Parts: sequence; structure tokens; C-alpha cells
Amino acid sequence: MTTDWTGAIDCDVHPRVPDINALRRYMDSYWSETVEVRGIDSFETIAYPRRAPMTLRADLAASKPDEDAGRTASALLDRHGFGHAILNCLYAVQMIRDEHMAAAFAAAVNDWVRHEWLDRDPRYRASIVVPYQSTERAVAEIERCAPDRRFVQALFIAGTEEPLGKSRYWPIYAACERHGLPIGIHAGSSYHHAVTGSGWPTYWAEDYAASSLAMHAQVGSLVAEGVFVKYPGLKAVLIESGVTWLAPYLWRLSKFWRGVRLEVPWIDRLPSEIVRDHIRLTTAPLDVPDDPAMLERILDQLPSEDMLLFSSDFPHWQHDGDAMLPANLNDALRRKVLIDNPRATYARLAP
Repeated sequence: MTTDWTGAIDCDVHPRVPDINALRRYMDSYWSETVEVRGIDSFETIAYPRRAPMTLRADLAASKPDEDAGRTASALLDRHGFGHAILNCLYAVQMIRDEHMAAAFAAAVNDWVRHEWLDRDPRYRASIVVPYQSTERAVAEIERCAPDRRFVQALFIAGTEEPLGKSRYWPIYAACERHGLPIGIHAGSSYHHAVTGSGWPTYWAEDYAASSLAMHAQVGSLVAEGVFVKYPGLKAVLIESGVTWLAPYLWRLSKFWRGVRLEVPWIDRLPSEIVRDHIRLTTAPLDVPDDPAMLERILDQLPSEDMLLFSSDFPHWQHDGDAMLPANLNDALRRKVLIDNPRATYARLAP
């Protein structure tokens, strides 16, 4: 089956900062000199090792398209006829413990994305890299970037030091709601804590698989702390989290909420209903088997078809060839996932 991707909105594409000098051009003299004096070569994370097969598809390794806006456009947007691609830069700002330095690097990354990507192709949109080590600086960075409507989301990493429902983050959500920005929660970690509840794993495969556990915690925190009650216009997009875990987790969360609802009286409806209205998930990796019957059963367990947003996870390798969605999705659902759901989620994508 040949898929028509024309006009699709890819909600997770990864530009890669090629080297530290690419960011120094967007830093003031103090921070540029600090980088040089301290001998900072880069901030890298083990979440996506450069030479790991899932980080960069083998057929793209030589050209490194993720380091250049034009090469990514040629390999992805032009090839498939996508309408837009949302850029989520995973430069490891979240690992920086110095909140002042984190803010400087976040601003440099956002300006690098603006000038080296957004300015070079009108189909690109981007997430604001948020230095949430400091609430005040995070809000300031959102306010600085938000007037540029090509920024459509505020980007978090799933493995935070504190769950995202905590009130310290609420001014960030207020700024996002004010500007019509969802929060994007991407798989990954600051690695300030172990990535599992049982300590540090040995292998990268364990680390990556544990990302869904961090998503469990973040969904539970956002719901239990009442974030979506306080900010009813806010949406959260779980990026690269997988899909199959959500239904059983919501069953468990809703079941126990019924028994302890007096503890959280601000939650006035089932957690699954709150999630239906405020949580979205990207499709890569769509962790479902090839069996059409099984796919249908899994999708039926989601609270709503409105929750799925198309993503390629380019240039990461989550699928074989161009099989970015299961071939047996019906046409109506395919249209929703590719175009309608992303437009409904990202208000700034409106024509």
C-alpha cells in the first residue's frame, strides 16, 4: 500500500547542533568566553548515542541530514510532501545544573533553531527549549520566543528532577496557556536521578525502554496535582513515549483515584477523561504488532482517536523504510493522525 503523505504534519523531527561553535555565535561575550575558558566542548547525553543504529538511520549516516535544514528538508519534507515539521532539539540543556548556564544555552539553542532552521524553510516549526532549572528563567525564555509564532510548543524532557505537576512549574504553564503553547514531554532524562525506580540499568536498551515509565509518572503528576484544572487550556504532548502503555496505566490510575478521591478533591472527573481532553501522543514509536486485529484493539482502548499525532522521529530509526504508520489504518483515522489532530493540538499551525 502506498501512503499519501501530502500535507502531513510531522510532530517530532530532531535537528542536531553540530558543534559548540554553532551555539557560541548566539551567545553574548560573557557566555562565549566562559565556554572557551572552561573548555566546554559540548553537552551530550547518552539518551541518543550518535553511532547507535536508532539514533541515525544507516542510509543517512554519511550525509548527517539532522545537522542541516536543507538536507533534512530534502530527505524528509520534499521526499514525502509533508506540510510542516516540528523541530525538537534534544541538545542536553536539561543536564546542566547551573541554572544561569542552562538559560544561556537554552537561548542559544532556540536562536540557532530560529536562524539556521526556521528562517531557511517555511515548513519548519519548532519547540522552545525551556531551561526549567529556574522557573523564572523558563518563563522569561518563553516570553522571549513566543512572539515568533513559528515556535509552537515548550519542550520538556520526561526524566525531570521533580514531577511536572509540582507547583514550581505552574508559572511556566501559565505562560504556555497564555501564548497557546502545548508542553511537549520528550523521552529522555537529565540523568540527575536513576532512570528506573530500581536504580541504574546496565544497557542502553533498558534505558530507552524505561522512558515510558517516566511518562507514567508525569501523566500521574499532571493529573493528580490538578494542572489541567488550573490551566484548562493547556495540552501536553507525550513525544516518543509509545502508545500501548497508556490504557492499562489509566485503568490503574482511575481505579485507585476512586478509592482516595478525598485526597484530591479538585479532580472532579475520571483521570481517563482528563487525559482524553489534555494529553496527546506522537506515533513514533507506535509499539503495536503488525496484526491488524491487535492494532484495532489497542487503538480502541485509547480514550479518543483525537489523541494520536503523526511523527517520523527523523532521523531516528523507529521503523523499516518509509513505514511511518501501520498500513491498515483506515483513511479517516489516517487523515486525523496526519493532519487534523496536529492542527487541533498546535493552535499556531492554523492556516
